Amino acid sequence: MELGSGIATLGLALGAGLAILGGAIGTGLAQSGIGSAAMGVIAERPEEAGKILIWLVIPETIVIFGFVVGVLLWLSVGQVTGVQ
Repeated sequence: MELGSGIATLGLALGAGLAILGGAIGTGLAQSGIGSAAMGVIAERPEEAGKILIWLVIPETIVIFGFVVGVLLWLSVGQVTGVQ
């Protein structure tokens, strides 16, 4: 393996990790505010729990997008390095 392809592989691996890490941190920050507000609403109006659940699930898509980007980067390692 050449030095250039090793650096490319390292860059792709770091990019995949950062994509997943960024998505996870963003989701955690979003859900911290939504979760505390949701508990207040559910304490006052329990019938609204279904609607609140949707607001709790929406930030999870950020992690899914980060995971998809990470997997796409991981799959492209073979194309960059020439290893099948």
